[in-house]
Amino acid sequence: MNKFFKLEENGTTVGREIMAGLTTFFAMSYILFVNPQVLGTTGMPVQAVFLATILASIVGTLAIALIANVPYALAPGMGLNAFFAYTVVLSLGYTWQEALAMVFICGIINIIITFTSIRKAIILGIPESLQHAIGGGIGIFIAYIGIKNAGILRFIADPGTYVNNHGTITANSSIVPELVTFNNPGVLVALVGIVVTMFFVIRKWRAGILLSILVTTILALLTGVVKVDVNTLFAENNLGTAINQMGTTFGAAFGPKGFGSLFSDSSRYIEVLMTVLAFSLTSIFDPIGTFIGTGRATGIFTDEDLKDMETSHGFSSKMDKALFADMIATPIGAIFGTSNTTVYVESAAGIGAGGRTGLASVVTAIMFAVSSLFLPLLAIVPTQATAPILIIVGMMMLGSFKEIKWGDLTEAIPAFFASVFMGLAYSISYGIAAGFITYILVKLFTGKVKEVKPVIWVVALLFLINFAVLAVL
Repeated sequence: MNKFFKLEENGTTVGREIMAGLTTFFAMSYILFVNPQVLGTTGMPVQAVFLATILASIVGTLAIALIANVPYALAPGMGLNAFFAYTVVLSLGYTWQEALAMVFICGIINIIITFTSIRKAIILGIPESLQHAIGGGIGIFIAYIGIKNAGILRFIADPGTYVNNHGTITANSSIVPELVTFNNPGVLVALVGIVVTMFFVIRKWRAGILLSILVTTILALLTGVVKVDVNTLFAENNLGTAINQMGTTFGAAFGPKGFGSLFSDSSRYIEVLMTVLAFSLTSIFDPIGTFIGTGRATGIFTDEDLKDMETSHGFSSKMDKALFADMIATPIGAIFGTSNTTVYVESAAGIGAGGRTGLASVVTAIMFAVSSLFLPLLAIVPTQATAPILIIVGMMMLGSFKEIKWGDLTEAIPAFFASVFMGLAYSISYGIAAGFITYILVKLFTGKVKEVKPVIWVVALLFLINFAVLAVL
């Protein structure tokens, strides 16, 4: 073990790596409860998603441990799961099977570009300010979803009749979000959950987020917000049931409701392409940001490693290996039945506890396997307990904004449209579109249009074509 993971070379020990792996698991284990709730809004069976989340996390985390020997853990990504559920399925109207097919395509594309210079071209082609804006914008999007799920907001619509995928809606007032009246037990429990989560996060408890879910769930049980029939709880929520439900999600991406219908309508080709692109862009930049942000300070990834990544081709540098491990988890997760899998920034907690090698990740993967025993708890945890997590995680992602030069309008304008539009348009892809298009306009107005890299032109043009197609349909 010492020789395989190079423990002495990295200045660590078995005991330290075990503690680091446990720390990382408890810091990110909230995804076990949040991901099924988010994807469950699309109609996916939540117990199957719970199991798919575990399997994808195990595969991805073991891959990065054994291939790259770095102390990072992977799981279905926050933001990517929200994009999957709220934008692709609930807003654009695709089935969850079609969305899984898109995730699989995204994973294959990202694996291919990991072995080529295309990845480098994309990374270097998108301005750093827009990369940070996209990261912060996803934070706004996630936090907004959390606030809605907590029931804190209510909405009044413009007068008229609206028809969408969910039916016909008749409205008779102006559309504005406003605070609800705080006399609903569920809303009050969510508010307490937000305060509890804030406490644990600020106090920097290692398992703080998981503890906040536990405390809020207990409060929901005591107040009657959640009612549980103990006689049926374990009978209906167990590993056997989850395995049976996974028969619905496993391989669904390749079925008649997945690939079979995704490309059946030629009018949707451009929209499908843009959706896959939105999945891919986030999948490309998220891990790189996490690796650079946490790896450079600890020495896990040195400046030399980053330079090797920019100049190398294929599967050679340490960073390439880590990115490859990150990428292969996504198509495998799509096969099991979950959204894009990515490296978790919560891995920094394990790194802070002394983790320096892949042994820490192996420990985290083992803990994910053990967590399959937690499945009965899935029926107990309410949205009031997971909504605060979405808010806090979204808030943490806003840190990307500090890297943007807001005093320079040529950076601020595209960054504003890219980030804020994600929340206002309730779509990550539309936020990216707004950012890219305004970036081109800014460069055009300042006489620096030659600075716009080809990738920006291509993406912006595809979005404009997509908008034009939607306008005439």
